[in-house]
Amino acid sequence: MLGQPNTIIQAARVYLRVSTDEQDLARQESIVAGARAAGFYVAAVYREKASGARSDRPELLRMVEDLQPGEVVIAEKIDRISRLPLPEAELLVATIRGKGARLAVPGIVDLSDLVADSAGVARIVLEAVQDMLLRVALQTARDDYEARRERQREGIEIAKRAGRYTGRKPDLAHHRRIISLRDAGMSIARTAELAGCSIAQVKRVTALHRAKAATRLISETAADEEP
Repeated sequence: MLGQPNTIIQAARVYLRVSTDEQDLARQESIVAGARAAGFYVAAVYREKASGARSDRPELLRMVEDLQPGEVVIAEKIDRISRLPLPEAELLVATIRGKGARLAVPGIVDLSDLVADSAGVARIVLEAVQDMLLRVALQTARDDYEARRERQREGIEIAKRAGRYTGRKPDLAHHRRIISLRDAGMSIARTAELAGCSIAQVKRVTALHRAKAATRLISETAADEEP
C-alpha cells in the first residue's frame, strides 16, 4: 500500500502520441490517471503529434533525456513509442534501458522482476525471452505501419484513376493560428507548443505563408508598374 513504511514509490514518465495534428490525444489521457492508480508517481507527461516512424520526435527525445535510473516509461501501446524499422527501434529501447529505465506497455510481458531474482542459466533464459518478446512487438508495430501505408497508397491510386482524389485539405484555422503566433514574435518551438503541432509543421506553414506573401507582393508590384 502507498504510504506504508519502507514502500518505494516508483516514478513513471508517460508518453502520449498520435500521428497527425488532426488527431486528438484526449483518449490517451486516461493512461496518466491509470498510472497514478497503479501506484506510480508520474514525474512527467510527454504529448506528441508526430509519426512513430520518425526517430527525431522532440518530446520523445526530451523524455529519454529526462529519464532517471529506476524509472518506468508508460505508453498506451508499443507503437506509441515506436513504428521505426527494427534496428532503430531496438536502438531506442537500448537507449531507454541504458538510462536505467524500463518499459511498461500493454502487450509487452515484463520479466524484469523475475530476471532480477534469478541467476545463472535461468537469468540468461529469461533475458532472452524478454528480448524476443520485445523484438516481436517492435517488428509487429513496424509491419502494421508499413501495411497501413501500402493500403493508403493503393487507395490513393484507385481514387486517382477514378478522378476522385483531391489530396488532404489543409486546416486553414490551424494554419492561421500558427501564422498569428509567428507574427507575434513567437519562436518556432514556442509556436509548435502553443499550437499543439510539430516543429516541422510550423516550418512548413510559415514557409508556405511567406511564399504566398512574396507572390502577392510581386503581382501587386507588377500591376502598379503597368501603364
